Amino acid sequence: MSIKHWQDPLNLILGIWMIISPWALKYSAEQTPTRNAVILGILIGLAALFALFRVMAWEEWGNFILGIWLIISPWLLGFSNLSTAMSNAVIIGIAVAALALWALGTDKDIGGWWSPAT
Repeated sequence: MSIKHWQDPLNLILGIWMIISPWALKYSAEQTPTRNAVILGILIGLAALFALFRVMAWEEWGNFILGIWLIISPWLLGFSNLSTAMSNAVIIGIAVAALALWALGTDKDIGGWWSPAT
C-alpha cells in the first residue's frame, strides 16, 4: 500500500493528539473542551484513515471543515478563557484545515486547483 498524500498521516497524528490532548495538557477536568477535543480527534482521525486507503475529495473537505470548527469552537462553545484548551484547538485546527486544503489543491484527481511550479 502506498500513501498518496503525506498530509493524511499527519492529520491522523493530529487527530490522535486531539484525543489525548486534554490529559496531556491537563484540561481534562473541563467537560466542554475535553468533549470537543475527543470528538473532533476521532472524526479527524477517521477521515484521515479513510483517505489513507482511498483518496476522495469528501475526506479532505471533511477535515477542512473539522479544522475550521476547531478554530472557532473555543468561542462558540465558551472555553476561550481556558488558554491551553483554546490555543490547542486553534493551532491544531489551523494545521488540519491547511493540510486538507493542501491535499485538495495539489491533487488533480480530487481538486488540483493549485500546482507548485516545477
